[in-house]
Amino acid sequence: MSLKTPLGAARGLGSAKNGTHHWIMQRITAIALVPLTIWFVLSAIALAGGGYAEASAWLARPLNAVLMLLLVAATFHHLQLGLQVVIEDYVHGEGAKIAALLAVKLAAVALGVAAAFAVLKVAFTV
Repeated sequence: MSLKTPLGAARGLGSAKNGTHHWIMQRITAIALVPLTIWFVLSAIALAGGGYAEASAWLARPLNAVLMLLLVAATFHHLQLGLQVVIEDYVHGEGAKIAALLAVKLAAVALGVAAAFAVLKVAFTV
């Protein structure tokens, strides 16, 4: 016995069985972003008034570089998950929805990699 309508079963529509994972990942990234954001804001306040050399030396410390990379990864993953929900809920054309989801995922990956590269470049060139 299935809860799908005959038309839904024929089209392969129905639960993709990944909604729970998506919801859990949104919560995990949100929880991770709280202490990382607090750490970043307090660090930025402490670095205020300093120059590039001071900020570079700060980012060259292993703990700061790792925490910054975690902040970048969690931020872009959380961003992608949130925008995916918005697109799935409010974009109704199937082609436009797929194109928007692909664009968001590619942009999040590209920007995340670029940000990680910038962190690593600064951290390792000091």
